[in-house]
Amino acid sequence: MFIQTQETPNPNSLKFLPGKKVSNDGPYEFLYEDQTEISLLKNILSINGVTGIFLSNDFLSINKTQDEKWENIKHIVISYLNEFYDKGNEFIINKKSKLDDNNDYGEIENKIIKILETKIRPAVARDGGDITFKEFKDGKVTVMLKGSCSGCPSSTLTLKQGVQNLLCHYIPEVKEVLAV
Repeated sequence: MFIQTQETPNPNSLKFLPGKKVSNDGPYEFLYEDQTEISLLKNILSINGVTGIFLSNDFLSINKTQDEKWENIKHIVISYLNEFYDKGNEFIINKKSKLDDNNDYGEIENKIIKILETKIRPAVARDGGDITFKEFKDGKVTVMLKGSCSGCPSSTLTLKQGVQNLLCHYIPEVKEVLAV
């Protein structure tokens, strides 16, 4: 199996593309070994310098400390991924349990979520990250950045010039976008 890697705008995050499905239950982020029972993820999180894993539909993003070199991490992650898929596993996360929880939101929140899901999330995913809606209050949209976007030097620029401009354009009630 050939696993591709792609650099992301965040120099401390690398995107791994196994050419197979990674999650069929939406995006997940793991920062600590005790957050999961999946041995593959525990093994990757135990690699010296690894600070987190973000899993999406067809890729993983691995975050590392600034002082660790990718040469010390990359081949180990690829080895773990090859071993995992060679055993016949089809998904790293296989739950199919996502529920549509937009029902609790009002009209503006649902519009914000729709724009995030259809226009912004795919672009953010190309860079190995994810963006999720947290709250809309007093004209301010709060989002959470995950994966490669978390801690990325250009994420503030993306948030203000990309996400905020787009949301303000489509939804006049939106005045500002903040990340948590």
